[in-house]
Amino acid sequence: MSIAGSAGGIPVLILKEGTERRRGDEARRANIMAARIIAEAVRTSLGPKGMDKMLVDSFGDVTITNDGATMLKEMDVEHPAAKMMVEVAKAQDDEVGDGTTSVVVFAGELLGKAVELMDKKIHPTVIIDGFRAAQEKALEFLEEIAIKVDPTDREMLKKVAKTSMASKLIAGESDYLAELAVDAVLQIAEEKDGKYTVDIDMVKIEKKQGGSVRDTRLIKGLVIDKEVVHPGMPKVAKNARIGLLNAPLEIEKTEFDSKIHIETPEEMQAYLDQEEQMLREMVEKVKKAGINVLFCQKGIDDMAQHFLAREGILAARRLKKSDMEALAKATGARIVTNIDELSEKDAGYAELVEERKVGDDKMIFVEGCRNPKAVSILIRGGSERIVDEAERSIHDALCVIRDVVEEPKIVAGGGAPEIELARRLRRYADTLTGRERLAVEAFADALEVIPTTLAENAGMDPIDAISEMRSRHEKGELWVGLDPFAGEVADMAKLDVYEPMQVKAQMMKSATEAATMLIKIDDVIAAAKMKPPKKGGETGMEEEAL
Repeated sequence: MSIAGSAGGIPVLILKEGTERRRGDEARRANIMAARIIAEAVRTSLGPKGMDKMLVDSFGDVTITNDGATMLKEMDVEHPAAKMMVEVAKAQDDEVGDGTTSVVVFAGELLGKAVELMDKKIHPTVIIDGFRAAQEKALEFLEEIAIKVDPTDREMLKKVAKTSMASKLIAGESDYLAELAVDAVLQIAEEKDGKYTVDIDMVKIEKKQGGSVRDTRLIKGLVIDKEVVHPGMPKVAKNARIGLLNAPLEIEKTEFDSKIHIETPEEMQAYLDQEEQMLREMVEKVKKAGINVLFCQKGIDDMAQHFLAREGILAARRLKKSDMEALAKATGARIVTNIDELSEKDAGYAELVEERKVGDDKMIFVEGCRNPKAVSILIRGGSERIVDEAERSIHDALCVIRDVVEEPKIVAGGGAPEIELARRLRRYADTLTGRERLAVEAFADALEVIPTTLAENAGMDPIDAISEMRSRHEKGELWVGLDPFAGEVADMAKLDVYEPMQVKAQMMKSATEAATMLIKIDDVIAAAKMKPPKKGGETGMEEEAL
């Protein structure tokens, strides 16, 4: 359908032929419907009793997960409004690393409540204002009820990590893995003016199929997925002096063409000897700097490998830039971009550098660094799917620990904060007049979708559970939530189920913004899809004509 008008009886076409247009209520409902379908798809995977999804991509690769962001990333979503839900989950994942399923479910519920209000002839702008006011109030209430903790309290951090892993495939090993994650984050945390900062990228995660999840290890140093370049080199270096080189140990080719006239075999030999001498000098510089382990970001010539091996220097080549940066942080070495600059001052230290066989592959372990600000977690597991899901779970755990270390405030889990915020928002709504009040109440009802879904996924009766939780919250039991394992309503603080306050705050911000954006759209103008090129003889004829 195209936008057309008429001037003096002559129709005026404005848009291209084949352009589709939906307006007003129809456009809004179509968008909201698409977004809610996405929310429904991930809803069953919320919580410790949630189900997993098997996603098969166009190449036939299989992913089994219940991580909201991963599910939506692997789904090939076509509808533009549904794509916004994918972006919301991605934003949640990038910002706080957890709560990706919750944010999509909550956004979907907000949109559902908005439709109900629009059916009562409440204008979308009023709904948007109401939702925004409710979100601001909810964030204030969240700050009020949050528990302040010590950012280095290992036990509390471990409880938060275990909560984030409770819904994952590897929940059975959450105790062991939470310990590793807490150690990793506290090792790389840097204190400045009483505040901590954590760069999660400095926890390098390497995966190798084989063994079981229980064989996952934290290395206070790094694991490099490379092998020693030359069989004649030592496989172990104790009290290693480590050099990091971002330059090739090769004779570089010139960028312009040049010719050398060689007329006799002696001249040829002299040319080769010169090349050999240059490589020998490069290796000599490495040795002179007192380095016995060399990590090179670029290539190492075969001849240079031979000389390095002769000097007993362990070397690896073509390392990733991120690995080089992590090695610099872990060992205290400086990355040098010119071999002539290499000196003893640039060398880093590790007690042990060793090549070990992990599964079928060889890897280099750099261990025993003095105060490493980069560490590695080597994940093992019975199958590729399990290793991948373990990586996602450990990433979530690392992120929630970081959230608490950087912003040391937590709330209990199990839907308890949502019920409490909904209760306080309804109180706040009573102080308002006009139609905005209905939107605030709708926001409060939407918050309760989290405990409702937890109850449904645990096979409990959601109506009974929500009623009991509401009445106990009215009596002042602040942390009463759902215990899906026991199938009953319980005090989540006593069960040590805690989540970072940041995760809840980000969930409300992201979901509210996505929902209000979709409610505000009242016109969808879609350009005609491009037709694929014709096959067969016709294309040949067209080419001929060209």
